[in-house]
Amino acid sequence: MDPILLLKAAIMGVVEGLTEFLPVSSTGHLILAGALLDFNDARGKLFEIVIQSAAILAVVWEYRARLGRVLAGAGRDPVSQRLLLNVFIAFLPLALLGVLFGKVLKAHLFNAPTVAVTFILGAFVILWAERRQHAVRVKSVDDMTPLDALKVGIAQAFALIPGTSRSGATIIGGMLFGLSRQVATEFTFFLAIPTLGIAGLYSLYKERALLSVDDLGMWTVGMVASFVSAFLCVRWLLRYVSTHSFVPFAWYRIAFGVVVLVTWWTGTVQWHG
Repeated sequence: MDPILLLKAAIMGVVEGLTEFLPVSSTGHLILAGALLDFNDARGKLFEIVIQSAAILAVVWEYRARLGRVLAGAGRDPVSQRLLLNVFIAFLPLALLGVLFGKVLKAHLFNAPTVAVTFILGAFVILWAERRQHAVRVKSVDDMTPLDALKVGIAQAFALIPGTSRSGATIIGGMLFGLSRQVATEFTFFLAIPTLGIAGLYSLYKERALLSVDDLGMWTVGMVASFVSAFLCVRWLLRYVSTHSFVPFAWYRIAFGVVVLVTWWTGTVQWHG
């Protein structure tokens, strides 16, 4: 296996793992990283699906005890049933809109200028949301209602636009709808499992013709890098949100977006979609 290809796989894996659950858009970062590394062909797109699955596994591992209790109580425990129902309800808006508009959005919006602009616009939404006074109604994931879940699901649907950030949309949306910062973050992790898992399986099925044993080495390196970095990121984020706001991420988004726009406009970097 080409060592340069393995290095690219490791870099892409780390990018996916570090950005999947932060409010900075993993899709946007992967588009940009793939452009810089010349990793945006069909093979590279399939690889992104693979490393995304590793990031999901990191969440499953972190919440394995809680998920085990929820699944074990699904048939008789009202609290477990309510959580599963809420996750299903929150999953529906993005799933339905993705089926209807996903192909069109990928064809027209998955490029560096769009990602950069969305980075910046998303940053202003975060700054605006963090300046507002939040009336917290929901202090536990178990206290969320189906209506709360639907609102978070509608917020998540904005992540179909690359650069928006799925986790950023759900966390900030949840806070605006009355969830505590911790609840919004935790529910985002639970919601990521079916949202990213089902999307990944569907994409793998569509791209099954590209599956090759020759890519196992590249996949292994990328998945390990993605799992480890995502696991560390989830652990860190859970501690971070208890005492900090998301304002630093907003300024990062603005700075990064401006850099991408300037380098694209001047031709300093050839951003290939």
